[in-house]
Amino acid sequence: MELKSLDDVLEEELKDLYSAEKQLVEALPDIVEAASSKELQDAISEHLEETRGHVKRLEEVFQAIGIQPESEHCDGMEGLISEGSEVAEADGDGDARDAALIGAAQRVEHYEIAAYGTARSLAQQLGHTDAAKLLNETLDEESAADEKLTKIAEKSVNKAAR
Repeated sequence: MELKSLDDVLEEELKDLYSAEKQLVEALPDIVEAASSKELQDAISEHLEETRGHVKRLEEVFQAIGIQPESEHCDGMEGLISEGSEVAEADGDGDARDAALIGAAQRVEHYEIAAYGTARSLAQQLGHTDAAKLLNETLDEESAADEKLTKIAEKSVNKAAR
């Protein structure tokens, strides 16, 4: 990696996000399968579809700023997915596992919220208005997914696990 300008920083951020989203598309079906709560399964399934859209939207962002869509392996997401997989494979009470799955999923969301916020700010700073708007759309969806997980945890899953 060579960072000579803010453009380089944005490109690296986008490549990292592209890898992260593609890794999630592969991992989320296993999390859906591991969840006991129908509400949690539905929320994760819905977010899987959004995540597929995030991959496509990132391809639009790459096009908007004139660079080829390519991944730079996202080690951070790999680690978060690995932790989530450990939870998904855990033995014990399904409700307790669901509570832990929500925690793992929210760590992923917070990682993405930070990354999309950074990329959006960089795009704005560099005058890539269309790219910034697209990144903001995804940022809003990631924040909404995080809020939905909190509601599921507080409304039902954590109570059942208690």
